[in-house]
Amino acid sequence: MDPYRVIKKAISTEKASRLKERENKYTFEVDMDATKTDIKRAIETLFKVKVLKVNTLILHGKKRRVRWQPGRRPDWKKAVATLRVGDRIETLE
Repeated sequence: MDPYRVIKKAISTEKASRLKERENKYTFEVDMDATKTDIKRAIETLFKVKVLKVNTLILHGKKRRVRWQPGRRPDWKKAVATLRVGDRIETLE
């Protein structure tokens, strides 16, 4: 898979910032069809770092209502990548 198709965007929340500072873990929104191996290769290719471990989870969209019609936000996949000690992704900071 194309690395630019696998990684959609970096997630910057308070929890993601704490993980980045304390445990050297970076959080990304990724393609639903991407495997852990695809995600690892994409991060290593794009950011020139060594990924030790990738954890993924699928988040289901919330139910929302637009005026009188019910709807849903889309499901999406999140990946948390643990980097080797000493490696950093500078563009996300």
